[in-house]
Parts: sequence; C-alpha cells; structure tokens
Amino acid sequence: MRILVTNDDGLDAEGLVVLAEVLSRKHEVCVFAPDRERSGVSQALTLGEAQKVRKVRERTYAGSGTPTDCVLLAMLGAIGFEPEAVVSGINRGPNLGTDIVYSGTCAAAREAVLGGIPGIAVSCASRAPRLRYGAAALFVLDNLEALAAACSADAFINVNAPSADAASRGAEWSLPCARIYGNALKSFPGPDGFDYCFLGGSDSGARSDPASDYSVVSSGKVSVTPILVQPQVPAGFQSGREFL
Repeated sequence: MRILVTNDDGLDAEGLVVLAEVLSRKHEVCVFAPDRERSGVSQALTLGEAQKVRKVRERTYAGSGTPTDCVLLAMLGAIGFEPEAVVSGINRGPNLGTDIVYSGTCAAAREAVLGGIPGIAVSCASRAPRLRYGAAALFVLDNLEALAAACSADAFINVNAPSADAASRGAEWSLPCARIYGNALKSFPGPDGFDYCFLGGSDSGARSDPASDYSVVSSGKVSVTPILVQPQVPAGFQSGREFL
C-alpha cells in the first residue's frame, strides 16, 4: 500500500520517524510533515499565502503549513506521490475523546477521509518523559489493512496505544471519552506594552466510562475508535421548527 505519513509534532519527531520506518517494512511510504511543531492546530488551513515545500531526502518532505495542509497538498500532487491511505502520528501524547477536537494529528486523518482515502490517526497515550512508540507502530503495521477497511467516507480511525516496545494486552474498539482539562494561565507584562500569556495546566483525566478510549488505554490495551468527519446534530434534534 502507498502510505503518506504525517504528524503535528514536526518532521524530526521520534514518533514519526519510528512510524515511517516500521511501515516501510511492508509498504511504500512517503513522509510529508510540518517543518516545526504544529500541535493543537486542529483543521487549520493556510490560506492567502504561499506554502513552502522542501524535499529533505528521498520520499521525505517538509512543509511550512499545518498537518491538514500537508495532506491536502499531497493529494493535490504537490510532492508527486499519490497516497492510498494517510497515517498520521505517532503523536507525542494521547488524543482521546475531546482531544480530537484540538488535535492536528487527528485533523490530518480527517482530511484524508474528506479527500476520499482512508485516514488513521495514531497516538502514544502517555505523558511520560521518555515515550516508547514501538507498540503503536507495530500495531498499525500488523493491522493496517483492517484499519484502512474500517474507514469510510464518513469516518477516520483514531488509535491510541500505551507507551511500550510491543503490544501485549490486545486491542479493543472504544467510544470517545469526555475529557476534563485543568487549564491554567500565566501572564506577564512585556516591555513592549503587550501582555504575554502562556496556556498550561494539567491533564485531569476523563469522565468514567468502561467502554471509552480512556479506559481501554488505561487498562494497557490499544484503543481503536471510529470518528465521524462531518458535523453532527444532537440526538433528538428536530429540524423544520420555528426557532422562537
């Protein structure tokens, strides 16, 4: 299979390097990723200005835009590689439930599906100082055809794996959790008259649900979740009524 590998952590991120190397054992791989950290950019596109694309080495390209830009440019022929699927990651940290809204990693997989090909987002669901990406990469290699087949015109696949060298406790289909964030702000006045604001905080977990991606990963297993790409209305909503 012809696989485009991208991410939102940047071209030199360890997770991307491991993923591309492992997938290359059985597949034709081309890497096209942002030239710098692009975490949390969601589905952002670069509009109204030129994007710079640089060939770093054979079948490896860096782009000045977002993960979504990389996928879209590749599908439009910018790097001369026509992918049959996009695998985005391996992200440095989890993309569970609500995280997907913010994630550039997941946005790249979503963009692939919007463009008519399977999209798979892969994350190492740990915040340990030294992550091990082997379990996630090997899971995708061993199950790539099944993961691609599970995609549709309506959904990409979101994979979260524990930090480990090799998966040993299996994988489960799961539901996206509702994440709880401990957001915090630090602000400092600058000599130029601006206030400099830094977002931070802690990962405070998720609402408890044994079927959720958060619970599956916490049990040591790989979580596999289909995610709809189109906006959805709440259950029970009825259209055609007067607003007031």
